Amino acid sequence: MADLKVLMVSSEAVPFAKTGGLADVAGSLPPALVRQGVEAALVLPAYRTILESGHSWRPVIGNMPVPLGNAMLPTDVLEGETEEGVRVYLIDREDLFNRPNLYGNRHGDYYDNLERFSFFCHAALRLANALSITPHLLHLHDWQTGLIPALIKGPYWDWPNLIDMPTLFTIHNLGYQGSYGADRLPVTGLSYSQFYHAQGLEYWGAFSLLKSGIMYSHAVNTVSPTYAREIQTDERGMAMAAVLRSRGGDVRGILNGVDYGDWNPETDPNIEANYSIHDITGKKLCKTALIREMHLDEALMEKPLLCIISRLEPQKGFDLLLSALDGIMGTGAGLVVLGSGAYWISSGLSEAQKRYPGHMTLRTGFDPGLAHRMIGGSDIFLMPSLYEPCGLTQMYAFKYGTVPVVRGTGGLEDTVSSFDAAALKGNGFKFYPYDASDFLQSVQEAVRLYGKPPVWEHLMQNGMKMDFSWDRSAKAYTDIYRSIKR
Repeated sequence: MADLKVLMVSSEAVPFAKTGGLADVAGSLPPALVRQGVEAALVLPAYRTILESGHSWRPVIGNMPVPLGNAMLPTDVLEGETEEGVRVYLIDREDLFNRPNLYGNRHGDYYDNLERFSFFCHAALRLANALSITPHLLHLHDWQTGLIPALIKGPYWDWPNLIDMPTLFTIHNLGYQGSYGADRLPVTGLSYSQFYHAQGLEYWGAFSLLKSGIMYSHAVNTVSPTYAREIQTDERGMAMAAVLRSRGGDVRGILNGVDYGDWNPETDPNIEANYSIHDITGKKLCKTALIREMHLDEALMEKPLLCIISRLEPQKGFDLLLSALDGIMGTGAGLVVLGSGAYWISSGLSEAQKRYPGHMTLRTGFDPGLAHRMIGGSDIFLMPSLYEPCGLTQMYAFKYGTVPVVRGTGGLEDTVSSFDAAALKGNGFKFYPYDASDFLQSVQEAVRLYGKPPVWEHLMQNGMKMDFSWDRSAKAYTDIYRSIKR
């Protein structure tokens, strides 16, 4: 039996349900923990997409009573396993989770997300208490699970298997804070007298589930060392900096990892031709295929092809891109964009696509196979983020010899080093001021060096040598687990 048993609680995880990088971490970390000798299991809501995915699930608990406000609702718990042998539990309450999307629709967030994820937190704790092998600790992710540490100190303080249950709370994006009006606190099952105060959930006259996770967990981390420092500054702390600083400097930054079983040009079945650091000729075939798939001018085979794969949200720096776009296209480069999100961004990109037919293509939505083909077939990857907790796509790009141009913030600062053409050191291009002209200058410098093939190939290889495997990250998480386990 493993000497360290971890129950991970998340609102999404690959390969079951995904809206962002949270899912990559929650899905990829458990198998890496297993390789470290940790017994890891995962709890998720039973979303429609999961139940309809064809995965095999079996009922393990029926009609488990779970509170929601003043009501007690029966819920079922389903169990399955990943290919790597990680046990996965689903909280199956149809009226709360059987919906087309995870958190909302094109009109905005679901109106009852507080109810949905309060219920999920209660259910996860009741499941942990009922398991035949009690976990040594709970690993919680983002605001959707932030209620759990407070619940352990509140209504579950005397439950036999939950007394003093250690918790690690991971912040994937401080911008999502799970804030609600104070009048809705009873939905959570917490009392005003015990929890609604400055050292508790109270947050600018409302309450925040993210703050709950920060204040009541035994340990807190985020997903890159630089982001951990940034969010404790008033400038970048999104009104939560003082809360984070109140922990006395113990907020750690652990860089996310990459699943190289999925992101590897040597074995990737999604791309036109496989290639490696030792033989990159297949990348040209990937570029040709991508140019044709995206209906671009084949003259771009001799020019750099730029790529963006991202949520179309302000955080990702699209105001800089739209401001710098004419200058970028003036270099003669091509541009392909994949993503979905804010209408003003997608409409701005659509208008630009009309101005540059054959040189720019926008694809809305998310297509995992196309994402692989775009990274495999592009030369330069753009990521001018306003802030970026970690970022994964720049790490994918490295492996495929696609050179990143990024703003030096968060995990981008930690993973991308500016290229020195004289010394042939570095793996990409960085700019710092959040300014369109600085972004444009970095793109122009990348395009200029693309015109020097021997130098460019050295730059590509510098990135392809980088190793961001999950095993390194899992070791860092295991160290935290051992420091807080009971």
